[in-house]
Amino acid sequence: MPKLKTKSGAKKRFKVTATGKVMAAHAGKRHGMIKRTKKQIRQLRGTRVLFKTDGDNIKKFFLPNA
Repeated sequence: MPKLKTKSGAKKRFKVTATGKVMAAHAGKRHGMIKRTKKQIRQLRGTRVLFKTDGDNIKKFFLPNA
């Protein structure tokens, strides 16, 4: 069986923590900031931990070696 490759797009978007959780940037901050409140923009800063099932799927399909 050949080796499993990591999806190169996922490498840039997700980070796996030491405890195995998956971190990702918040969605909804690429454009259209004029519509959002200052509070919304502020709260979308930084990264967040994905829900367990979402993180498990990311690790299984996109980051098999993480």
